[in-house]
This record gives sequence, structure tokens and C-alpha cells, in this order.
Amino acid sequence: MSVTTSKGAPVVRVYDNEDTPVREAVLQEEVQRPRVPESRRISRVRGARQALSFIPPLVLALIILLGWYVITSTGRVNSLLLPAPADVLSSLSDGISSGVYLSNTLITMQESIFGFLLALVVALPLGYGLAKSRLLAMTLQPYLVAGQAIPAIVIAPLLVLLLPYGVAIVIVCMLVVLFPMVINTILGIQTIDRTLLEAARVEGASGWPMLAYIEFPLALPAILAAIRTGLTLSVVGALVGEFVAAGDRGLGSLVQIALHQYNPPFMFATLVVLAMLAIVYYGVTWLLAKLANAIY
Repeated sequence: MSVTTSKGAPVVRVYDNEDTPVREAVLQEEVQRPRVPESRRISRVRGARQALSFIPPLVLALIILLGWYVITSTGRVNSLLLPAPADVLSSLSDGISSGVYLSNTLITMQESIFGFLLALVVALPLGYGLAKSRLLAMTLQPYLVAGQAIPAIVIAPLLVLLLPYGVAIVIVCMLVVLFPMVINTILGIQTIDRTLLEAARVEGASGWPMLAYIEFPLALPAILAAIRTGLTLSVVGALVGEFVAAGDRGLGSLVQIALHQYNPPFMFATLVVLAMLAIVYYGVTWLLAKLANAIY
């Protein structure tokens, strides 16, 4: 056996007893075939998985649309109960071009965001206090449970009578999203590893530094879950308030108008707008979670 080089690459020649070459193996250098860095390879795999994650919901949407089209085109369901997809698309296009959906969507967004922010300001400190103080939990938890047991649609008429139109809807929205946000915040604080807290106290952490640098980052996943749930549910809270207030502003009022006019295409088009608004809210919370993970 002898070792020679060919064009800069080492060549291993193996000979038999008659000095006849049997095989040749060229050992390629790493410079000639550079390896893809592991981090880049992992990022590519993650990117491919994220791209493929959109396929199942798209396939499901196509199946639903196809079934919807088949059912309505064969006349198996009355058009007053289930309009054809083409009629809904036409009504949606008319509403967008006329500006009806834009103006009313902005009103519903304003009500839902204000209600969510108000619930956030109340839920985070309240959830932290309930998780830290047994006395506070014993005092307030029965009222929280009782308030959650009473449907918001029952409280909304009283609020509409006592408060101005917009303020009443914001309060109703806040009541709808408050309880889930408080529960998620309590769960996030109570599931923190106690050994980490004790270690931080040994190092002298207490008060605000303990909250800002230890407890908040550790409870952040649960808090982000509370924010995601609350922001998505805020649309429901705004609709409940608009239904009860029986006004002429917001997407809830458009649903009421379509119901009273027996206009199913307009109602389904409004539901499509509501679904798109919920998707936008969910996407915003998803980006917020990614940003929080990058920071912490």
C-alpha cells in the first residue's frame, strides 16, 4: 500500500501481491466539501417545519369550502339557512368596497383592545396578589368565582343602563377576559420552582428586584398564555356588549342588522371578518411571545 497525492487530495492506492492496483480511495478535504454549520441546518429544518405547518389548516379549509359549495349547489339546504359561498364572497366584497366593514371593524377593535388592556392592568397585579397572599385569596376568590358564574350577557344590560355606550362595552369586554387572565397569572406564579426563589433570597433579592428579575421571567410563559387568551376573547366580549347595547356601531351591530333583515350572506360575511380579526389578534400575540422569548 502506498499513499500519493492527486490534485492536492491524498490518494490511497492498495496493491495485491502482483503489484496491481485493486482500488483507489480519494480522501476529500473538508475545504473542498464544506459542511453546513449545525445551527444553520437546524434553522433550515425549523423553517421547513413552519412552512409545512400551514398545509394542514389550508387543506381543512379547502375541504370545508368544497363541502359547503356542494351542499349549497345541490339545494340540499335552504339558502336562508346556508348561503352559497359566491353570495357570501359578493356580500363581503361589497362591504369592503363601501367601507362598512372597515369603519365597524375599527370600532370593535377599539372596544376590544381597551377592554383587554383594562383587564390586563387588573388581572396581573390581582393574580400576583392572590398567588402570594393566602388571606387575599380567601377574601377575593369567592367573588371571582361568583362573577365568572354569572354570564356577562346578564350583567351587560345593567352596565348599559348605568354607563355610557362605549364605556359599558369596554367594561363588559373586561369582565369576559378577566377571570381567565387572573387564573393563568396565579398558575404562573405558583408553579415557580421554590428552590430558585430561596436561592435568590439568599443572594439578597427581595421586593421589586425579585419580581422583575426572578419571578416575572419564570412566570412569563403563563403570563403570555393569559395575554393570548385574553386578547382573543376580547372580541367575544366586545360582541356581547354590542349585542346587548343594540347600537348601530361595531361588527356586532352588523350581525344584528343582518339577522333582522334576513340577509344570511351579509351575516356570514360579517362572521368571516370577525374570524379574520381573531386571527390577527392571535398572530399579534404569537409575535409577542417570540419577542419575549428572544429577550428573556
